[in-house]
Amino acid sequence: MKLLHIARGASVEPRLLPPVMQAELEKLGELTILTYGNRMSEQERAEHIRSCDVLLTGWWSAIIPDDIARDPGRLRYILNISGSVQPWIKACHIEAGIPVTNWGDAPAQTVAEGAMALLLACMKNLRKMGKLVEAGYWTPSLPMTSLFGLRVGIYGMGVIGRKFVDMLRPFGPIITAFDPYAADWPEGVTRVDSLDALFANADAIVLHAALTEETRHSVTARHLAMLPDDGIIINTARGGIIDQEALLSELYTGRLRAGIDVLDGSDALPENHPARQWPNLFLTCHEVSGDTWPDNTDRLQNFHQYALDNLRRFIAGQPLRFVMDITRYNRST
Repeated sequence: MKLLHIARGASVEPRLLPPVMQAELEKLGELTILTYGNRMSEQERAEHIRSCDVLLTGWWSAIIPDDIARDPGRLRYILNISGSVQPWIKACHIEAGIPVTNWGDAPAQTVAEGAMALLLACMKNLRKMGKLVEAGYWTPSLPMTSLFGLRVGIYGMGVIGRKFVDMLRPFGPIITAFDPYAADWPEGVTRVDSLDALFANADAIVLHAALTEETRHSVTARHLAMLPDDGIIINTARGGIIDQEALLSELYTGRLRAGIDVLDGSDALPENHPARQWPNLFLTCHEVSGDTWPDNTDRLQNFHQYALDNLRRFIAGQPLRFVMDITRYNRST
């Protein structure tokens, strides 16, 4: 069986296919890794893809040509090792019936942990406390709270949202959530039918929605204004879900607190942006869900295990997990 990965640039993304993962793949098939896919013509990429049985995609993969949907050659499966699929896999490939899988719920644990860490840090005002202590103060009086009885609103009840609820529930908050598409609903979570209802009944909001055309900038200045003074907003999902200028305007006044792992656009603030200094804002650079210590370069992470499991299922003719259909594709980032 021939396995192929085409990297977009000069090298493969090291998190996607570290040597330990490549070694495991080579036990299951003949692995070929090509680089500079961005310099190939669409025809060249298509010819390479048609010559393999399984195409391995993920971060910084070369874009799959549309024509593969019409003529896949010997290609029988697209195994997307990471979560995002839309930057390199197109809807036409899903609609053509080529099986496509991604990492499913693999990141749920670490992303939910990151959201919980930011929520607790904001609740206890640790950012401002640290700045005041650095400035020479001791025992400053700051707004702090407990999770017990806190009104926590969750936007998005997918696998990460549900994992976050599991972590949150033992602390005794009052949990509401908004997700018009979720079929599974956790016990003890009150479902509301609009973002207005979510923000109007929350002291803290945690975002776990996917970024789609429907959710882009869906959290507006009007929603942020519904939060009480010293209210909290946590975003470990996608920056584009919030109207970022509206959020920065609220934070500039000091009225709200926020833990923001992801930003709109380039997912970064300019080096001299004043928000980097604000005591009511944690910025964690899309890294708060990281799992890099102890050193993980010589071990398989859970999303690698998921990919290998699906590849073994494919070889054995067993049902695949986390298969993309067009509905899930359109709701994914």
